[in-house]
Amino acid sequence: MAPAKERERDASKMKFVEGERVLCFHGPLLYEAKCVKYQVKEKQTRYFIHYNGWNKNWDEWVPESRVLKFNDANLQKQKELQAQHADGLCTFRQKEATNARKGKRTKPMGVNKKPEKERERAPTPTTDKQTTPAPLPKKASSVSSTTSSTTSTSDTPPLPPPPPSTTLEQPKRKRARMDATVESEEAFLNRVEIKIKIPDELKPVLVDDWDLITRQKQLVHLPAKNNVDQILDDYMKYKTSRGQMTQSKESAIVEAAQGIKEYFNVMLGTQLLYKFERPQYAEILAAHPDAPMSHIYGAPHLLRLFVKLGSMLAYTPLDEKSVQLLLSHVHDFLKYLQKNSSSLFSVSDYEVAPPEYHRKAV
Repeated sequence: MAPAKERERDASKMKFVEGERVLCFHGPLLYEAKCVKYQVKEKQTRYFIHYNGWNKNWDEWVPESRVLKFNDANLQKQKELQAQHADGLCTFRQKEATNARKGKRTKPMGVNKKPEKERERAPTPTTDKQTTPAPLPKKASSVSSTTSSTTSTSDTPPLPPPPPSTTLEQPKRKRARMDATVESEEAFLNRVEIKIKIPDELKPVLVDDWDLITRQKQLVHLPAKNNVDQILDDYMKYKTSRGQMTQSKESAIVEAAQGIKEYFNVMLGTQLLYKFERPQYAEILAAHPDAPMSHIYGAPHLLRLFVKLGSMLAYTPLDEKSVQLLLSHVHDFLKYLQKNSSSLFSVSDYEVAPPEYHRKAV
């Protein structure tokens, strides 16, 4: 009985109770949801949220700052946010139509025509033909898979956007259709699709990372205490220290780790940063002009890499056997991050950006 009574006391301190009807931020919009359960860890309260009407695959842990009471004031706020977003989308489409009439081609802010929302929600800033659109949930299968969730705002509430997408084959399809001069359709279809699966335990890390940066306006403290170079070195030591490791396997692990490091250094500045982080990145480049970014940045940005890496690897000349070998190393490294997530990912690694930084980030 004692544990039950203790849990009752803890529940009385919670802002939201189990089974409570709530509104929850996901991206810039609010969605009706239910608080399934709560968790207090390291003095941080999180709630496990189920979005009403959608598959349980969309359920996720969110910080308390993303959950609001279900009342008239917050319902009005939900309607206002939807209206603002719809107006922004309409303005973008009008601009695109005007450019089309003038014979101009609109620079794609995202292949699913969600410029403002995608810049904030995607795990990386939008860049030419590299933005990862969010997949639709199964319930929305009547809508074309090439249409973003926000295009349904006219008649029904917007679909809950997922955390940074871990299905990375869609940008390839969009690119092939949007710019047929890049490669033939036949050549594109013959490409090996590369899908990197982010472990379920690491997906909340990506969502919390998004929330801390884009909504709470915090920044990862840099240089990181445990940078990318150190994480990869620790991974190699962990793998090679285990017995019965052949020379060829050891070489393959080292080569895979070096490849991850190279991709990180190449992709960080253009694809792995949120808009709010760009002034910080400029300051880092000025302060450390000769240092590789893998020596400055740490685990949060490294995890973002694997959301984008599949779309990059798809354009390398790899046969199916090579792809499977590569994926085995990538997924093994992700398991290592998952196993050590408690020491690699912490909200204490973030700090509130000062007022002068906000002025730079506008």
